[in-house]
Order: sequence, then structure tokens, then C-alpha cells
Amino acid sequence: MRLRNITGSREVIADSDYVVHEDILTSCPGTWHEIFGNHDPIRIEIGMGKGQFIHTLAKQNPDVNYVGIEKYSSVLLRAIQKMEQEELPNLKFIRMDAEIIDEVFGKGEVDRIYLNFSDPWPKDRHAKRRLPSRQFLERYDRILKKDGIIEFKTDNRELFDFALEELEPAGWKADAVTFDLHSNEEMMVGNVMTEYEEKFSSMGNPICKYIIRR
Repeated sequence: MRLRNITGSREVIADSDYVVHEDILTSCPGTWHEIFGNHDPIRIEIGMGKGQFIHTLAKQNPDVNYVGIEKYSSVLLRAIQKMEQEELPNLKFIRMDAEIIDEVFGKGEVDRIYLNFSDPWPKDRHAKRRLPSRQFLERYDRILKKDGIIEFKTDNRELFDFALEELEPAGWKADAVTFDLHSNEEMMVGNVMTEYEEKFSSMGNPICKYIIRR
């Protein structure tokens, strides 16, 4: 919780050139290639935390544009600090709630979405707030290209089981599923770990992952 309440984090974000600011978000749909100044593919991570995963991907893939989305200012601050240490031209950040994701990206503008260790929202009445819920899958459907995919990782088995149950009613299908990512040689190829993945896997927690498409 302390990461969510760092004094001055909102001011740092407001002054950062690495952040696409709230006052222009509604004008962003359909213009992300202009924002990046190229026509490379656009991939987004929703709930990026401190930014280790997406910063690593952007460094490894300079011909892909990445957008990291984070709700909490004090967590986003950590990602900004990483960028200050190592700037990457193909990485931008947004501080926003994922519920408006389809108001920030245009139809078919994104070719891949990453969901990593998302908030499980354990109470049943909050199921629609879970990022792999059918409600969010409907939003993702609007912004993903026709052949776009979603990759989801979590150590929360209940959330993962829920995510799998949501696929069929939402009209999605799984290309690959594992309940123990780090024991799956094929799915571990090119795997980039998040901070949470490093922590939980070191504790012996199995990491679940799926790759899905419509």
C-alpha cells in the first residue's frame, strides 16, 4: 500500500515526457502511430506495476511500440524512474483505469495485450472488474487487430480458472494454456518475468499462463 501514497508522485507524472497525459487521452484513438512517430506494431500492458516487464520487452524489441498502463501514481512513478535511468523511444506510459481502455485506443489499433498478475477482485460481486473477465474481453475485442492476442499470467489459481471459464461465453479461444509456466519449456521460450513473477516463483508458487485469441 505504501507504493500508492508516495508524496509528489502525481506531480512527477504530470511533468514527465514519458507519460501520455490525461488531457489528451480522448484524442489518442487512431493516432498512436503518430504519437510514436512510426508505423511499428503497438502492444500494451494493462496493470504494468513498476514497469520491469514492459521496459524489458521494449528494450529487446526496438521495432515494436509499447504502452504501459497503470492505475496507481506511486507505482507508475517507479516505471518513470526506470526510464530516467534508461530511456527507450518505443515506450510510453499512461496513468488511467483500464475500464476506459477502448476510449484511448482505436478499433484494431493494438496487436497484443499483456495482463500480468492482475488484481483478483476475490468477491463475486466484483467479478466484472477482473481484467480477464468477459466485460474486459469485450473491451479488448474493440481495440485488438483481427489476429491480435492476449497473454495473461498469474499465480492466483482461482483467478486463472475464472479467466478460462470466461473464454467461451465471451467468444475467445485458447492457443496455449499452462498451470505451471516455469515447467513448460515451450511456453517459457522468450519469457520475460515481472517483479511479482520473480517473487512468487522463488517462493515455489506455480505460474499460470494463457495465450488467447478470438
